[in-house]
Amino acid sequence: MLVCFLSLGTANAQKKSRLIAKKEKVQTAGSGFSFTEGPAVAADGRVYFTDQPNDRIHVWDENKGISLWLQGTGRSNGMYFNAKGQLVVCADEKNQLAYFDKNKKLVVIYEGYDGKHLNAPNDLWITPNGGIYFTDPYYHRPWWPKSHEEIQDTRGVYYVSPKGEVSRVIDDFESPNGLIGTPDGKTLYVADIKAKKTWKYAINADGTLANKTFFATNGSDGMTVDNKGNVYLTSGVVWAYSPKGVLIQKIEFPEKPANVCFGGKDRKILFVTARKGVYTLKMKVKGVN
Repeated sequence: MLVCFLSLGTANAQKKSRLIAKKEKVQTAGSGFSFTEGPAVAADGRVYFTDQPNDRIHVWDENKGISLWLQGTGRSNGMYFNAKGQLVVCADEKNQLAYFDKNKKLVVIYEGYDGKHLNAPNDLWITPNGGIYFTDPYYHRPWWPKSHEEIQDTRGVYYVSPKGEVSRVIDDFESPNGLIGTPDGKTLYVADIKAKKTWKYAINADGTLANKTFFATNGSDGMTVDNKGNVYLTSGVVWAYSPKGVLIQKIEFPEKPANVCFGGKDRKILFVTARKGVYTLKMKVKGVN
């Protein structure tokens, strides 16, 4: 059994935890992967996650464990389920935003911007009305041809409206990465992973962003929120912040977390992708994304 170390720093830390279920510790859900990313929870509570270097998507079931869902995924990275139950992905093999149809065929939603290919779509979040925000940093991939280069004039954040209209909504980050929104569709959190900062924005009716506000002194690879409005960032550990940006808890894992979501039938299991393994931790709070 793997132990979860808490920032509270006392033997009674877990009893005092506002977030972690009493006497619960981190469990290893699976291991032996190359690099796990992109956890996305389906309507039934199962969590889909990628092993991008091996071009695979696996699925975790709280009762049955882990099984392979698909080999050959377009190098899917960040993922999120839409209202139709389709798995939407940042597929950076060809720098695309896409989804899998009922036959597991990759269907392109959007690619290119201003007549040039995107840098490398990384993570996404889907709004209640079906709009999609996605980050587009640049991490050179070994599967790209040697001629591939960073061609966009900024590492930006984009918005795809429900009608398919695309706009760049953030252009002043060093390198945007993780992002998540609130279930009411009013607030978006976006991490500038290179600058080691996370910001929050008000979401306007047309998908544009307003009121950029500093939120946390951590960047983040992946993010999620719970039903109390707390925001979870992954940067070396999992950092849990209140909606006001106050650090609540630091949760350590055997490996450095890459991404995070809530899974399980009741959404009370924190599911963390962390390099070669994936981990779970039962919580008092529940996820809402």
